[in-house]
Amino acid sequence: MKRRTLLQAGVAAAAAAAATAATASWVRAQRGADDFPVRPLFLWVPWTAGGGTDITLRVLAELAGRVLGQRIVIENRGGAGGTLAMPILQNAAADGYTLAQMPQPVFRAPFTQKVTWDPIRDTTPILQVSGVTFGLLVPTDSPLRSVSDLLDYAAAHPGQLALATNGVGTTPHVALDALFASRGLRYLHVPYKGAAEQMIALSAGQLMAGVNANGFAPFVDTGRLRLLATFGAARSKRWPEVPTMKELGHDIVAMSPYGLAGPRGLHPSIVQRLHDAFKAALFDPRHIAELGRYDQEVAYLDSAEYGRSMRAALAAEKQIVERLGLGPV
Repeated sequence: MKRRTLLQAGVAAAAAAAATAATASWVRAQRGADDFPVRPLFLWVPWTAGGGTDITLRVLAELAGRVLGQRIVIENRGGAGGTLAMPILQNAAADGYTLAQMPQPVFRAPFTQKVTWDPIRDTTPILQVSGVTFGLLVPTDSPLRSVSDLLDYAAAHPGQLALATNGVGTTPHVALDALFASRGLRYLHVPYKGAAEQMIALSAGQLMAGVNANGFAPFVDTGRLRLLATFGAARSKRWPEVPTMKELGHDIVAMSPYGLAGPRGLHPSIVQRLHDAFKAALFDPRHIAELGRYDQEVAYLDSAEYGRSMRAALAAEKQIVERLGLGPV
């Protein structure tokens, strides 16, 4: 009886100690949330510097930093199809000082390769920012003057059409695979870490064609590249003379929305502080104008709405991967 009483007392003491520790932890978190931010923040962009997404996010970070009263430092980590910021979020402290862009490939990668992270489990959504305009491009002096020309070349020269994207498993890569596979055609895929270097190589004639987002706009406007088609549901306001892939009879519509997220477990007041700062920056005329330079528009969703959109994206990508047979062998 005495032994049972001592055991019960020990369990009660352990429970009380755990509760005290949990309370202390919550108090520290609350205090940190109230003071947030007290030092610079880091926003990880999973693309190389100089592309359209990198440039617009730099403007967004600068404007949001003014609202927060702290600098937001952009860190680039290009490669792996835009997924290299996910391990950083997975291992970051839940204090609000580490954020990352969430491009569409992070919702596809868990079904196409082995990853240790989960885009839902390991993140806290902040807000959705925008979506991108994908375009199919060739060098200005290319004899390929239409999508039909491109497909005809691929049919006549199996596996010889060198076509670049911004990475393996990215939305352009998946869209191209669907386009060519539906016609029994093969092409040579040339993945790049980001838009800037891909567009430079394409304009220099090192590639025959390329599909990318945002970063191609200055190359088209200055006559260094020719835009054959866009991948949106409707024609681009910037290039209304350019047809969409769907108009041309190809059942492809691709416009990857993206947003910002922090690590799992961010305090709600920190989430709200970040959301409010980035929302103010999002609708700042300077940021809207910068998006317009790359044929983008604001596609705002708040934290809760963006979280629901992220979960829907994960489910949709699972279906796409299964339908196209893109899963790991």
